[in-house]
Amino acid sequence: METRMPSPSAEPHDLVDFDVLLNEEELALRRRVRLLVDEHVRPRIASWYEDAEFPIDLVPVLASEGLLGMHLSGYGCAGRSAVEYGIAAAELEAGDSGIRTFVSVQGSLAMSAIWKHGSEDQKNEWLPRMAAGEVIGCFGLTEPEAGSDPGTMRTFARRDGDDWVLSGAKRWIGLASLAQIAVIWAQTDDGVRGFLVPTAAAGFSATPIGPKLSMRASVQCDIVLDKVRVPADAMLPGARGLRGPFECLNEARYGIAWGVMGAARDSFEAALAYAGERQPFNRPLSGFQLTQQKLVDMALEINKGFLLALQLGRLKDAGRIQPHHISAGKLNNTREAIAIAREARTVLGGNGITLDYSPLRHANNLESVRTYEGTDEIHTLVLGNKLTGIPAFR
Repeated sequence: METRMPSPSAEPHDLVDFDVLLNEEELALRRRVRLLVDEHVRPRIASWYEDAEFPIDLVPVLASEGLLGMHLSGYGCAGRSAVEYGIAAAELEAGDSGIRTFVSVQGSLAMSAIWKHGSEDQKNEWLPRMAAGEVIGCFGLTEPEAGSDPGTMRTFARRDGDDWVLSGAKRWIGLASLAQIAVIWAQTDDGVRGFLVPTAAAGFSATPIGPKLSMRASVQCDIVLDKVRVPADAMLPGARGLRGPFECLNEARYGIAWGVMGAARDSFEAALAYAGERQPFNRPLSGFQLTQQKLVDMALEINKGFLLALQLGRLKDAGRIQPHHISAGKLNNTREAIAIAREARTVLGGNGITLDYSPLRHANNLESVRTYEGTDEIHTLVLGNKLTGIPAFR
């Protein structure tokens, strides 16, 4: 179990009275998810990380709180607001990025793909069971040679009578070895389309990637599709072209803008508590000017990051959010969260490299979060295009 000393207040990083911007339902949700993390994640996360184990027994707990597909409405989903989803993401990632990633892959990617682009039959078949945690989904877009440029994907689906036959490979696919259903994006003679592929289908294989230095309490896989046959109604009818998967990616990127601030907050709180108890030169470490500068700088960026995330959430709930808004949140908050986790580790000194404390674990995880759902470079170019009107992707 990680060592954690009592914090002086519920939100020790808060310098701007952030909570006055939240309503009672949002505050109540934060308390519930924080309690879930305290009870079910913190006591075991060090061993999960060290053993590179995803806690499959946590899935029913997450489902019982309505956290799977929580921002979707109908079909057994909780129908919570974008802000509430963001708050939940922050609390889950304060526990570990791998736990928030599970909720993101399940809800923002796999379930969102079905909810946004599926037929009524597909929605009714899959979404209630996925919301209940009875079925796990994955989202197969990235390929070994197609990460930031998914338009060059090589996975192809061809018609064969009334069926589709899929062949190709995917890489870095979260949950694939645990999933029962995979959303697979493939080229067709009619452009990129999405397909619902049972992972038990002949020719489908998913192999966990390892060993990893990051996201160790999470599962990412290589997928091979060797002439996998699915019926005609496996296609998602509402998705045509790359806009289909990109709409789902933006759901996940939005959650990341909140989630990484949870990891940053947890790193800061570990450093603040440690600095208050550590007694070099017969005085608290927190009484030294250089330590206070580190703590202040971390707290300021956490406050700004949460304010940015909240603005994105309010825009999303109002139906006004745009892709460049999400890129601003993902780029800024992930970049700052890594810096905060690393700086928090320095406050802990040598003890900070052990799994008794969270900051270095968070920093390692955030290297993955910084890369997936759009690298810094991709989001920089999205924002550069917004500012200049000139797309510089090629």
